[in-house]
Amino acid sequence: MALNSSLLGALAAASIVVPWQAAAQAPHWSRLADAPIARQELYPAVIDGKIVVAGGILSQAPGFTDRVEAYDPKTDRWTTLAPLPEARHHIALAEAGGKLYGIGGFSGAIPDWRAHATVFVYDSQANRWSSGPALPQPRAEGVVASVRGKVYFIGGRVPNSPDAAHINEHMDSARSEALDVASGRWERIPDAPTARNSAAAAVIDDKIYVVGGRQMVKQADGRQRPVNLATLEVYDPATRRWETRAPMPQAQGGLAAAAVNGKFYAFGGEQFLPAAKVFAEAWVYDPGTDRWSALPPMPTPRHGHGAASVGNRIFLMGGGEKVGVGASRVLEAIELPTR
Repeated sequence: MALNSSLLGALAAASIVVPWQAAAQAPHWSRLADAPIARQELYPAVIDGKIVVAGGILSQAPGFTDRVEAYDPKTDRWTTLAPLPEARHHIALAEAGGKLYGIGGFSGAIPDWRAHATVFVYDSQANRWSSGPALPQPRAEGVVASVRGKVYFIGGRVPNSPDAAHINEHMDSARSEALDVASGRWERIPDAPTARNSAAAAVIDDKIYVVGGRQMVKQADGRQRPVNLATLEVYDPATRRWETRAPMPQAQGGLAAAAVNGKFYAFGGEQFLPAAKVFAEAWVYDPGTDRWSALPPMPTPRHGHGAASVGNRIFLMGGGEKVGVGASRVLEAIELPTR
């Protein structure tokens, strides 16, 4: 049954999440060509109309990879590109100035992870990677965003010590920095309000939206365990200020996000507490109303997957289909209303 305008207004006033199906044009999911290999912990980026994924965690030995592939939404085909100079997982990609920047990430199979400060730069015309301006410190599991010739790296995990080489020897960070690709210099910007890892981000109107993720929190038994966050924070590079907005309806860590037509979309993820599960839930956030709405859930629940938008479609690739390591080749897309 269609919802009339007065009922929608009442729902909004009551802060109830309105199902997207109430809209006249509902989004829908489709299954596309499987990726060449199964992997997770992906942070893709779009260049020349193609979606590039680099590195990632594998379900089998050696546990992580240097492989790079590009997906062409026009042909529904994958192409293998030049590999990364060094194998990485959780390496974050962003496009700026016509090149891709692969920032930070871990090496090593779980649990022996070592964070890196490396930045690799990809030239799509030459199909070649080169070394770029290194991060001021090793970091991984943060989010990246590109705004007006600068690549922003926000949050993630940093080593507890210079020789940290285990997943538990890293701590959550709110540290935020920006790389000016023209000068090749990193600049410290105001730290995010929340320290977290495994969040997701996208850019709308030159503002960076960061949502979800998790923190390592000491439990009653003294053990550090990952606890999910629903927090949404927005950074405006023009004013150098952070703002906290309405949280997600559900706390999801290891999720993926993208922006289309001025809206922010978030998908999937996992949780460890209070019970282990992988999420299929998907959400859309409207900056104009500061409200979230439910989308049709992902056909394949996943975490550590990558999201990228091309036109009015968002592509969700790879990820883990079970809590922890369980890499996937799945590629699904959600087609969204054109307005």
